[in-house]
Amino acid sequence: MTRLIAVASIWAALGLAVYGVIAAAVGARRRDQKLLRTARLAAYANAGLLLTANIAMIFALVTHDFSISYVAQVGSRATPLFFTVISLWSALEGSILFWGLILAAYTGFAVYSTRRMGDLANYAMAVMLFVSGFFFLLLIGPANPFVAMLPVPLDGPGPNPLLQNHPLMAIHPPFLYLGYVGMTVPFAFGIGALLSGRLDDSWIRTTRRYTVGAWMFLTVAIMSGMWWSYEVLGWGGYWAWDPVENASFMPWLTATAFLHSVMVQERRGMLRVWNLSLIIATFLLTILGTFLTRSGVLSSVHAFSKGPIGMYFLIFIGVLLLFSLILLAGRSSELKESNGKLDDPMSRETVFLVNNLLLAAFCFTVLLGTLFPLVAEAVRGVKVSVGSPFFNKMTVPLCVALIFLLGVGPALPWRTSNRDQLKRDFLAPALATLLMAIIAIVYGARSPYTVLAFGFGAFAFVSMIQQFARPANARRRNLGENAAVALYRTVRSNPRRYGGYIAHFGVLAMVLGIAASSSFKTEREMTLKPGETMELGKYTLRFNELWGKEEAHRVVIGADLAILKNGREVGIIDPRMNYYDGRGEPVPTPSVRSRASHDLYANLMAFQRDGSNATVHVWIQPFVAWIWIGGTIMALGALLALLPAMKRTARKLRPAELDEPIRTPTVEVLEEVAV
Repeated sequence: MTRLIAVASIWAALGLAVYGVIAAAVGARRRDQKLLRTARLAAYANAGLLLTANIAMIFALVTHDFSISYVAQVGSRATPLFFTVISLWSALEGSILFWGLILAAYTGFAVYSTRRMGDLANYAMAVMLFVSGFFFLLLIGPANPFVAMLPVPLDGPGPNPLLQNHPLMAIHPPFLYLGYVGMTVPFAFGIGALLSGRLDDSWIRTTRRYTVGAWMFLTVAIMSGMWWSYEVLGWGGYWAWDPVENASFMPWLTATAFLHSVMVQERRGMLRVWNLSLIIATFLLTILGTFLTRSGVLSSVHAFSKGPIGMYFLIFIGVLLLFSLILLAGRSSELKESNGKLDDPMSRETVFLVNNLLLAAFCFTVLLGTLFPLVAEAVRGVKVSVGSPFFNKMTVPLCVALIFLLGVGPALPWRTSNRDQLKRDFLAPALATLLMAIIAIVYGARSPYTVLAFGFGAFAFVSMIQQFARPANARRRNLGENAAVALYRTVRSNPRRYGGYIAHFGVLAMVLGIAASSSFKTEREMTLKPGETMELGKYTLRFNELWGKEEAHRVVIGADLAILKNGREVGIIDPRMNYYDGRGEPVPTPSVRSRASHDLYANLMAFQRDGSNATVHVWIQPFVAWIWIGGTIMALGALLALLPAMKRTARKLRPAELDEPIRTPTVEVLEEVAV
């Protein structure tokens, strides 16, 4: 019965999606409100139908219904309930089912929230239902998770051990899908703008919160994926330029560029073709990432096993790309910008343009390094590896330049700048740059890029502090507010702007963590007998004992290492190896003692079964925790940017009241301080 309900729900969703595409497109063209209402009802119904199918699958997993192929593939009676539930997205078919649910939910909500917007929303609805139809087609075809299993096995192998070895797998995939799928909405409205001829800023304003929300989810997904890699794989790192890591990073880069460049379009009416191209590229990169992960063309700890859906995705990408390019070409004359001129090289729009070019170059570099081995193997039959040295060499200079622009952009006004004011604005950041560069060199930084990363990070930090301090001080002096209230009301007066600045602080925190842990880490590997010690930095580690325990779904072997500092025991770390039934190699669980200043990270490499010795690899990694803190700050900044602005009071300050020179034009200052 469970299988029948789920299969019927997916077939009904596919039929409604096909009908909805036709009804929305024809209804928009003919202004037929009856057809449009039925198309909207189809979108709402699809959300309910996919929810039904997903609940059915979870029920089948929890009840161990091995007559369903997906449950037989990933289920196991020994797997704990938590990992049984999240195994919904642990393999290809289940992940597509969960993807379909998120897509149907986004589509239904977007259709409802824009139902009164006319042709733009109607054509966008047709696009979203078309995308939905493609994924529903996969669910009844090559990625059907509800195929009957005969004969019915008594038990299953359980999910991939790597996916049941850490609770972060309950966070990373859902947020990744929320980020990936969320980009469908701005893409659909961009195509809707081209189809309807509404080429002004309305599609950007309509989808801004969807875009920021999807970017926030994707940020959390990338950060939690890095954390999972750090906590599970046992190699002491968090980013290896793995092709599947790159697949999630590329749309994040283009989405970040889009979020910056749309401000230029809204403010100056420029970059309309560029913004449409960026959102199309972002969506297509999410589909490309899905193809790379689920087609089996890549070998990666993050990728699913080889499946039959690769060709479907390639055809889908080709159709969407061709359709989008035809639309852009057809509207090219209408998209020409009458005022597309930069008035001053020292203006915010100029910095945003350079920022976009660097992000685009970054994305292209990652795309080239990711796809080149696949193309080389397909064309010449030669296996080629593109690893970290290539990516680091090509992208580190771009990263350093982007960090610099992070501090320059907010300090510059729109259109034209006052050179004397800029000198005053950049004095403190420049001094901070020099001081931090000297500190980095004193502490052992030798790479010019490392020194520049720390220096420009300090520049950006001080520059952005000024963007908060100056309007808050103006409020404090002129309205008599205390410092905390003035700062709060400054931020709430324009959450979009200050949310972006807070996200920038998060970027700087991640830069600190990545630069410090990459440049200043120390490590050592030793084989120890019980009671023996090893020295690393300011720590002495003493091997106490080897131990083992049997859990329902695995056998765990661990090594207790006492942490000694100045001869005094300050803690224990216990790296482990986990053995799962029927799985060859053990899965490591590193032990991490995390502090704001550094992590002490240990991995169990090998051991004697009688406990006579164990080989451990230990790292001291400075400031790694700031990578996770930075990702969290970025997400909080995006969340703030989603909030509406605080309502303003009628009182407006006169320019004469602002006795301290402030960088921004008078109108912007008044908007910031008059709440």
